[in-house]
Amino acid sequence: MTSGSFSKVGVVGLGTMGAGIAEVLARGGLAVVGIEINPDALARGRGHLESSTGRAVKRGRLTEDAQREILDRITLSTDFADLGDCDLVIEAVPERLDLKRTVFAELDRVCRADAVLATNTSSLSVTDIAVTTGRPDKIVGVHFFNPAPVMKLVEVIRTVRTEPQAVERVAALVRDLGKTPVTIGDRAGFVANRLLFGYLNQAAGMLESGHATRDDIDTAMKAGAGLPMGPFTLMDLIGLDTCLEVLEAIYAESRDRRHAPSPRLRELVTAGLLGRKTGRGFYDHGAPAEPAEPATAPAAAAPVVGVLGTGPLADALAARADRAGARVRTSADGLADCDLVIEAAQDAEAGRALLAEASANVEDGAVLAVTSADGQVVEQAVASGRPGDVVGLRLPEIDGDLAEIAATVATAPGVADRAAGLLAGLGLTTVRCRDRAGFIVDALRFPYLNDAAAMLGAGYADPDAIDAAMTLGCGYPTGPIADLDRLGLDRAVGVLRALHAETREPALAPTPLLVEHVTAGRPLR
Repeated sequence: MTSGSFSKVGVVGLGTMGAGIAEVLARGGLAVVGIEINPDALARGRGHLESSTGRAVKRGRLTEDAQREILDRITLSTDFADLGDCDLVIEAVPERLDLKRTVFAELDRVCRADAVLATNTSSLSVTDIAVTTGRPDKIVGVHFFNPAPVMKLVEVIRTVRTEPQAVERVAALVRDLGKTPVTIGDRAGFVANRLLFGYLNQAAGMLESGHATRDDIDTAMKAGAGLPMGPFTLMDLIGLDTCLEVLEAIYAESRDRRHAPSPRLRELVTAGLLGRKTGRGFYDHGAPAEPAEPATAPAAAAPVVGVLGTGPLADALAARADRAGARVRTSADGLADCDLVIEAAQDAEAGRALLAEASANVEDGAVLAVTSADGQVVEQAVASGRPGDVVGLRLPEIDGDLAEIAATVATAPGVADRAAGLLAGLGLTTVRCRDRAGFIVDALRFPYLNDAAAMLGAGYADPDAIDAAMTLGCGYPTGPIADLDRLGLDRAVGVLRALHAETREPALAPTPLLVEHVTAGRPLR
């Protein structure tokens, strides 16, 4: 199978990414010219190609004959002149603007006038690279994701100078190679990295502020948001130096403080602690495995759990407590013997009334958990008359397994621990945080979703492109536009307004598109 538009393609730079791109092209039946700076680098590139295709043979995904055919389609060279008859050349050198500009100046000199030149940059401005050539109308971005032979997404980036035909030809090639192209404009970070790294950087800031621990944040985003890994695990996997480079590139354009690299991230990079590749980053990857948990103590008597309120959350909590063998109480049953009383009202005003009722009727030592606070929990805690017994409780997904517990400044010592133990006894995974709007999951999730809505509102990308970027490029279970419609735009706007009121960060104010759709009662799709 070959593309009808391109038959011979050059790849400059045969590191892991460049070699992966060359392999994808050769698998698609195209003749490929791979270029490296010197014989040693060329030998390393050949090794990448042989190792990658060799692994596919061992796994039964390629025959030895097919591997040989793929490798035979790739000509390796250190001479840029060998790119002279290529229809398309893809640059895949390290993410340094000066280096990429040097490469493109040379490509402009040696390549045919009608050849399309593409940069595989993940975050730099394609326009900044294109202006070094005499053919800015034939320069595109073509951002493959690592590992290129496996990942399905390719972002195809147009500048204000790129001719539409060049973009269409590259997108058609991407489809011919079995990938999914997402065509977008030239903004730092494009879609996937701009959304992903804003979220990762905010998680680093959350850790630095003492809002929650590294492990609780990672656990919360896996168990509460359904992500394949937590932000700190992911940053260590990507490489903290790469994270820093991408954030600096995005911040240079956006000047949004959410993209200004976290001081903790910068400190780790300066210290050479870059994540998995150096053995230590946010985690110590050389540390011995955690010791096995000690044998559990004999089961205590089934707790008595009061659930106050009506609606889906109250019903879900009561059902969970019942399944766990707890004795469930409501106002009608009396609350005097409860170990834990959960206020599960549908709004803050009703929640205050229920909390007052609980405060007057439960015995000393019971934990009071508030779910309905608009922003911080402490206001309702103080109004209850028993602030030392009160914690905030959030279940990001009503039927999920995560419980976020927020201790206020008035919560008595040991109360949050007791709440965690009781909720764990109901089969919930518990994490802790400070009493701040959004707790952990919503405080990280909704700003990311707001960024996606802002992209949509600006016409930068359509809903399908934005969702494909995050599902195919980042491995998210669902895309942000689909998530907004699933979680509810009114909920998104409410959380964002609470975050904005607390921080006064302009980027946390709900984007006008969200407010408009909430007012109209219409989903984004």
